Amino acid sequence: MTDAHETGASETDAPTFADLGLGEPVLKALRDIGYETPSAIQAATIPPLIGGRDVVGLAQTGTGKTAAFALPIIDRLDLSQKQPQALVLAPTRELALQVCEAFERYASHLKGVHILPVYGGQGYGVQLSALRRGVHIVVGTPGRIMDHLDKGTLDLSELTYLVLDEADEMLKMGFAEDVETILADTPDTKQVALFSATMPATIRRMSQQYLHDPEEITVKTRTTTSATITQRYLVVAWQQKMDALTRILEVENFDGMIVFGRTKSVTEEIAEKLRARGYSAAAINGDIAQAQRERTVNQLKSGKLDILVATDVAARGLDVERISHVVNFDIPTDTESYVHRIGRTGRAGRTGDAISFVTPRERGLVRAIERATRQELTEMQLPSVDEVNVTRLTRFDDRITAALGETARIERFRDIVAHYVRHHDVPEVDVAAALAVVAQGESPLLLDPDPEPVRPARGERTRDSDRPREERRAPRAGYATYRIAVGRRHRVEPRQIVGALANEGGLRRDDFGAIQIRPEFSLVELPADLPKETLDRLSDTRISGKLIEIRPDTGRTPRRDGAGGQRGRDGEARGRREERTYDERPRRKRDDDRGPRDDRSARGRRDDDRSPRKPRHRDR
Repeated sequence: MTDAHETGASETDAPTFADLGLGEPVLKALRDIGYETPSAIQAATIPPLIGGRDVVGLAQTGTGKTAAFALPIIDRLDLSQKQPQALVLAPTRELALQVCEAFERYASHLKGVHILPVYGGQGYGVQLSALRRGVHIVVGTPGRIMDHLDKGTLDLSELTYLVLDEADEMLKMGFAEDVETILADTPDTKQVALFSATMPATIRRMSQQYLHDPEEITVKTRTTTSATITQRYLVVAWQQKMDALTRILEVENFDGMIVFGRTKSVTEEIAEKLRARGYSAAAINGDIAQAQRERTVNQLKSGKLDILVATDVAARGLDVERISHVVNFDIPTDTESYVHRIGRTGRAGRTGDAISFVTPRERGLVRAIERATRQELTEMQLPSVDEVNVTRLTRFDDRITAALGETARIERFRDIVAHYVRHHDVPEVDVAAALAVVAQGESPLLLDPDPEPVRPARGERTRDSDRPREERRAPRAGYATYRIAVGRRHRVEPRQIVGALANEGGLRRDDFGAIQIRPEFSLVELPADLPKETLDRLSDTRISGKLIEIRPDTGRTPRRDGAGGQRGRDGEARGRREERTYDERPRRKRDDDRGPRDDRSARGRRDDDRSPRKPRHRDR
C-alpha cells in the first residue's frame, strides 16, 4: 500500500467542493443541501477517486465519508448504461438506506439516475422489478447481494466502482467470506474504495489482495462538543416535527434560538409556520443576499427577532451572545456538522441547550454522534399538554403582574370597570374574566387535554392493549409526584389545581411540574423537599367542593370499599385487593411508524432482518 498520509478533522485554508474537480450538477446539489466546505476525509479522498485510484480510508462514523465516495461515483456515472455500475456494501439495512438517501440527494440535478437498496427483509419482487428496469447504483448488505448473485438476478459484469462501507463492522458480523467472494467475482478493472474505523489484520490482508496500489488516508478525529452545552434528543415522526417544535418553544425558557433545517425550502417553511403561530422568526439560507443576512442577524442580536431558521452554510461564523438554544429540526448525517451547529450556543463559557429531532430510523445517527464526541445525548419526552398549560398560566400571571405596575393606566381602567359593575350588576371577577377573554382573542389560553386511549372490553385486546392503562412517567429531577383525589369526573382543570394548591400551600407557579388529570384523580409534580407543614396545609384543600386528600403517588389505585367510599390513608383498611397498573411496556409502534431495526446486529447477528430459522451463512 502506497501514498499513506494522515489528515486532521479540521484544517486551515480548506478547499471548497469546486476545488476538488466535481462537475456542476453535483456542485449544484451540494449548494441546495447547504454543503460548502468539504470535511477532511472528503477533501483527501475525492481527488484520488476522481483520478481513478483505489482508496483505503480510515475514519470514524460521522466524518462525512458517505459523500467522500458517493460524490465521485455520481460525478462519473454513464447514464446510458443500464447494468449496475456501482455497488456499495454496507453491514446493516439501516446504513444501506441512509447511503441510498445520500446518493439520491447528491444526484438531484441529474435526470434518470436509478439507485436500488438491496437488503434482507424486503420482498424479492420489488428488487427484481427494479433490476429488470435497470439501475446504475446498488447499495446492499452482503448476504442479500450474494443471494441475487446465486440466483443470477444481479449482473455485476459491467461494474466500475465497488465500495466497502464500515468494513470492520461487516467483518465483525461475519460477512468476511461473502465480501471476499463478491470482490473476487467482480471485474478486475473495477475501482475499489474501502472505508473502516480500524485496520485489523483481515482488512489489511483483504486490501492488499483485492485493491490495486491503493492510497491510504487516515483521518484523526478531534471532534468534541462543549461541556457547557446540554445535549438532548427527541424521537419524533417526521410529520410531527412542527408540532413538537411548537411545544418545545412553549415550555423551554429560551432567549434566542437557531433552528437548523437541511434545505433552503425547509428553512423557509419552518419560519413561515412559526410566524403564523405568533413567533418572531426569519430564515437565512444560500439564497439570501448578504445585506439581508446581516440585517436579520442584527435583529437577532438586538432582540427584535427571537428565532433564526438556517442551513449549515448560512450559519457559518455566526456568533450571537443571546443564542441560548439550538434545535436540529433535521439531525445532520455527519458529526462535524452536528458539532458546528450546536457550537452556535454555549460559547465563551456560557451555557446552552441543544435539542435534536430524530426519526425512528435515525437513532443510529445519535449513537454515531455519541461515539465521535464521546458525550452522551439524553433522550427527552415531548412536553405534555399539562406542562404547556402550566407554562402558559405562568406567563399569563406575569403579564397581569406587569400590567398592575402601570399605576396610571390601571386607575383609568378601574373607573371603567366600576362603571360597568354598577350598571350591569356583574361581579368584578366576572368582568376581569371577560376582559381576559377579549385580550386573549380567538386563540385559547389553555390546550385541551390529550385524548384518553380507548380501553378494551373485558377479555378483549386492541392494538393499544400493550399500553399501560395509567402510564406514569418519572418526575423530573428535584420533583416528586403527588396524587390528589379529584379528576376529570369532577370537572377540574390544571389552572384550578395550580390556583388551589398555590393559595393554600403558599406555592409559586414555578413550584409546579407536570399535571396529569385522570378520570378519578390527578397527578401533580411538586418539589421533592416540600416541607411537612406545607403538606399539612394542603391536606385541608378542596377543589370543586371535594377534599383533595393529597398524598405521595405510589403507582397503585386503591379500590373503594363496599359502600362506594374510599377508605382513609392513615392506616385504615383499603379493601382486600388493590388494582395495579399494567406492566410498564413500551407501546407497540404501527408498521408505518417503525423504522429499520439494527438492534440485532449488536448481538452478533449477520443482518438485522434474518429469521433465526434460516441458514446462518446468509441474510435474507
